[in-house]
Order: sequence, then C-alpha cells, then structure tokens
Amino acid sequence: MSVPVLTFFNNKGGVGKTSLVFHLAWMFSEIGKRVVAIDLDPQANLTSAFLAEDDLEALWDGDGPANTGRTVYQCVRPLTEVGDILPPHSQRISSRLHLVPGDLGLASFEDFLSQEWPHALDSGSLYRPFRILSAFWQVAQQAAEQNGAELILADVGPNLGAINRSALLATDHVVIPLAADLFSLQGLRNLGPTLRKWRADWHKRLDNWPEPTFPLPAGTMGPLGYILMQHGERLSRPVKAYKKWADRIPQTYQQMISGGPRDLTLGPAAEDCLARLKHYRSLVPMALEVRKPIFHLTAADGAIGNHAYAVKDAWSDFKALAVAILSRIEPKTGAGHR
Repeated sequence: MSVPVLTFFNNKGGVGKTSLVFHLAWMFSEIGKRVVAIDLDPQANLTSAFLAEDDLEALWDGDGPANTGRTVYQCVRPLTEVGDILPPHSQRISSRLHLVPGDLGLASFEDFLSQEWPHALDSGSLYRPFRILSAFWQVAQQAAEQNGAELILADVGPNLGAINRSALLATDHVVIPLAADLFSLQGLRNLGPTLRKWRADWHKRLDNWPEPTFPLPAGTMGPLGYILMQHGERLSRPVKAYKKWADRIPQTYQQMISGGPRDLTLGPAAEDCLARLKHYRSLVPMALEVRKPIFHLTAADGAIGNHAYAVKDAWSDFKALAVAILSRIEPKTGAGHR
C-alpha cells in the first residue's frame, strides 16, 4: 500500500505556494502526522526554506559517495545513463518531519521525461520509460517508507512542463493555491483541462503495460479544493478589486476543475474552498530569516506586541486548514498503485 501524495499546484506563480507547503508540512507534523516533504521544483525554494545556506552548499556542491541520493536529482540522475533510481537520504527536520531536498540540477531531467513519454506507448520493453516517468513517485514512496511517513507533501514549480507532469502522475490529491486576481483565474482555466489530459494519457500508458514489473502510481490527481491566499485589504489592491476576482473563483473552479473527477474524492456537496488565508506581512520575512513557520516565532525572534497575537492566529489558521485537508484525504489514504 502506498503513502498518499498531496501536491500543491498552480501554473501561476507568486501565490505563496511554497510557503504554504512549508507551513502545512510543519503543522501536519505538529498535530501528530509523520510527514515527508519532497521538493520537485527545480528552483528548490522549499529546500532553502527548510535548510541553512551551509547545509545547501554541502548538498549541492559536494561530490562523491557521501552525497549520493541526498537530493531528488541525485536519486534520479542514474536513469539518464544506464543506472537505476538511488534510495533517498532525506533530511531530518523534526522527529515527525523529513525533507527530500530539491536540486537546481533537476531542470536537466526535463528532457529525459519528455523523451520517454511517447515511449511508454511502444510495443517493446516498457521498463525504462515507466521507470523514468514514475521516478519521482518511486523516490517519494521510498522516503516515506524509510521514515514511517503517513503523508507526502510535494512542492512543484508554476508551469505545465514534463517535470510537473511526472510530479502530478505521482499525485493522489491536488490542492490549488490562488490569489484573487485575473492571473489566478486564468491559471484555473488552464489547469483543469491539463490535469484531465494528463490523467487520461497516463491511464492509456498504464493500460499499455497490463503486467508491470514494479509498482506504478495511479495518477489520480483528485482535486481537494482551493485555498484563497492573502485575503483582505491591501494598499496595492482596493477591496472592490479583490472582491471582484474572489467572487469569480468559485464558479470558475467548479467549471474548470470540479468538472473532472471531483466525485472520486469529495462528493457533490463538498465545499471547494478549503480556507482563506491571511497575508501575515512582516511575519513572513521574520520567519524566513530563522527558518521557522510563522506559528513557531517567539519574542526572541522579534514576534512581540501585535506580532505575538498574529503568531497565535497563524497557528489557529494553519491547524484548521490541516484538519480540513485531512478530513478529505483520510478516507482515501489507501489510494495506491498498480
């Protein structure tokens, strides 16, 4: 039985997606879940949120056996030659939270994923194309097994390329972070048809290999809902403008996203909006500097006065969101593989 993969995805950047994954990974672990976070964005922003610069230098600049399998790319790189996937050596963040670090070198893996996509429909040996296309899922599942994880959280970049396609093939549940603006709305219009196409194309490939010699992801990509980020009045966006776009999101989400396999995960009466998260403004850079989630900031970090109240609010907000997500995925925690 595989560990469920939850991916946060929007092909529009700048909506706070990586920060969301970072905070939820911490919160899931705080409420008792054993979590693996995997950074599948070649920009590796999630990794830099968790790890200090010296640690990043050791991961990315080091060479030799000691660094084998310490990033996602190091695990899958042997596939570009004649080797196989290497077992990951994840970073311990806390007793219940581990990270499979990202790597800027991952961008070079995109070409191999693109080349093998049509080969999975060939009539010859299918081992190699499926091994490459499912590599991210294999690495994530190995990391989860090593650490006894109950949930995998994946961060991906804001695009519709081959890396993200393979990341989504490895995904059981998708959460879509959105801002209240035209760009996020357009992102929804692009995202829904793309997810449906990727899902259908993957199922064609699965049908082409009816007796695989190793487990493969089901490629469910079931939408759990969306999170509306940075709500409330901001100086750069008047309330009326914010409300205009926020009011359009529910209908667009239902048309473009829920028109897919929503019934597989939520049911017809489910609420699409998982949460409306505040923008915590000055707390964000404060938290980034000390590599903590906002809700772990203390007076020693500078969270005093009104900031201390905001820290408590952040704890409540992220806990409510984590509980809402778990309530939707736990009936499906066995969502598995072929």
